[in-house]
Amino acid sequence: MPVYKAPLRDMKFLLNDVFDYPGHYQTLASGENATPDIVEAILTECGRFCEEVLSPLYQSGDEEGCKLDNGEVTTPKGYREAYDQYVMGGWQGLSAPEDFGGQGLPASMGLLKQEMMGTANWSFSMYPGLSLGAMNTIFLHGDEHQKQTYLIPLTEGRWGGTMCLTEPQCGTDLGQVKTKAEPQADGSYTLTGTKIFISSGEHDLTENIVHIVLARLPDAPKGTKGISLFIVPKFLPGADGGLGERNAVSCGALEKKMGIKASATCVMNFDGATGFLIGPENQGLECMFTFMNTARIGTAIQGVGPAELSYQWALDYARERRSMRALSGKKDPDQVADSLIHHADVRRMLLTQKAIAEGGRAMLYYAARLADHMVEAHTAGDEQKAAKYDDKLGFLTPILKGFLTELGCEATNLGMQVFGGHGYIREHGMEQIVRDTRIATLYEGTTGIQALDLLGRKVLLMTQGGAVREFTLKVANFARKHLTNKPLRPMSVELLKLTAQWNLLTVRVMLAARKDRDIVSAAANDFLMYSGYVTMAYMWLRQAAVAVDRLNEGGEESGAFYQTKLATAEFYYERLLPRAQAHATSMLSPARNLMQVEPEHLAFTG
Repeated sequence: MPVYKAPLRDMKFLLNDVFDYPGHYQTLASGENATPDIVEAILTECGRFCEEVLSPLYQSGDEEGCKLDNGEVTTPKGYREAYDQYVMGGWQGLSAPEDFGGQGLPASMGLLKQEMMGTANWSFSMYPGLSLGAMNTIFLHGDEHQKQTYLIPLTEGRWGGTMCLTEPQCGTDLGQVKTKAEPQADGSYTLTGTKIFISSGEHDLTENIVHIVLARLPDAPKGTKGISLFIVPKFLPGADGGLGERNAVSCGALEKKMGIKASATCVMNFDGATGFLIGPENQGLECMFTFMNTARIGTAIQGVGPAELSYQWALDYARERRSMRALSGKKDPDQVADSLIHHADVRRMLLTQKAIAEGGRAMLYYAARLADHMVEAHTAGDEQKAAKYDDKLGFLTPILKGFLTELGCEATNLGMQVFGGHGYIREHGMEQIVRDTRIATLYEGTTGIQALDLLGRKVLLMTQGGAVREFTLKVANFARKHLTNKPLRPMSVELLKLTAQWNLLTVRVMLAARKDRDIVSAAANDFLMYSGYVTMAYMWLRQAAVAVDRLNEGGEESGAFYQTKLATAEFYYERLLPRAQAHATSMLSPARNLMQVEPEHLAFTG
């Protein structure tokens, strides 16, 4: 089995050269301790932990999976020991407030950690990842007693957390939630209902699990306006901060899944479980989704991480595996055949993986800067500033989540293709990466839901195209600066054309939708994918611009590193970016060709 290597050189290139994170951190109160030396030490140590501890458990965890016995879930061999090391390293509290035992570093530091952990072993990273969602919710919306009770053990990693939204009758449409919450005389509530697809709902890694649950009060309005949010711990907190009695919440089943089998995905039953209201009554969705943009960045990692992992393994295989002779002549004349790496079609697949992984990583790091400002504003109580950055992030997150996870699936399939028949065999690990990645396009909202959120809500309804105009102005201004730079001119010209086209397409879809509402749904997926390709093009131009500068003036990396960056950018613009035009054509196609066939006529069988 190949091993994962943390891509620290590329990470530091983006952090230090492309996005100036050292300067960015100086503008943040939480960035005081995020000095370049500290950041590099954290990245190095986290990379070591992922390479030496998490990566070796990747395949074995998939083979063994989780087991449910009498309501108790056992994680695969080695997971508890790995989690103990994770806790001892203080990784859970990396970006948590110091008041609750965290290290108080910027939120983006947590994303860097999450990227490496998720690439090395996504199933493992789900357990502490879900805890972060619970921590954020309690920190923002809990009262002081709830913060003191839950945030300290969650930050330490002694307790885990979940987010319990989905029910058997509803997925994305949370207005159909039926779980009931009955008020009690002591101020608590009893919750009754069933939740499905609950990641980390039950496991043996922590002594307690804190569930954040959506439920309805008896007199709640119908739909999404009548949902409240509750804290429901597996064990009720004891008077001394320890564990009290077992609560009436249990795991009824483990989902049998295509991938991420070492992550416990549970059916959770609440049978009159004791819960505590968090946030105002009937405003549960608003509380739950406060940090949803940052959660969707986290999900977008599952597009970038598997692309990186599959690329690393495919590259090693292509260098070693020999098959036929290169069409341009023998490359390894002393061998029976040339390495796969010398065949142009294999290079196409490898470079596509590389462009997706490194372009996607740049998109994540660009968004993470916005997330830092948003989180800091929330922490400081500056809701106006928080809303400003949340809006900026809100435009990008459906693009990141939808586009990057779709391309992540493509990249992992290409990695399996490089291996040929061996890629289909379990022992090589490539088919596992494909299986594990597939869920990323589904949870936190399918690609179609992300597309509707982008086009329908963020672009048409909320801003009437303003979100596209604002972002493309920034992109166009950057491209104009490099029109006179010979290596960058072709890419800059193309990107300028695309920013103008993006605005034109937005207007055309907007006008068409006034006559036919189905146009929004019909065009949404193509609009999202088009937006993704143009956004990634912007990221590749930014990387290429730095590479050209460092080639001329010198930098910390080798000339070959910068030359390869420039070459990969050119590959992206010439081989992958043309796909955007197919999406542009398709999004303007009338909804009629989707809707004209009657549902009962879609199949004629028997």
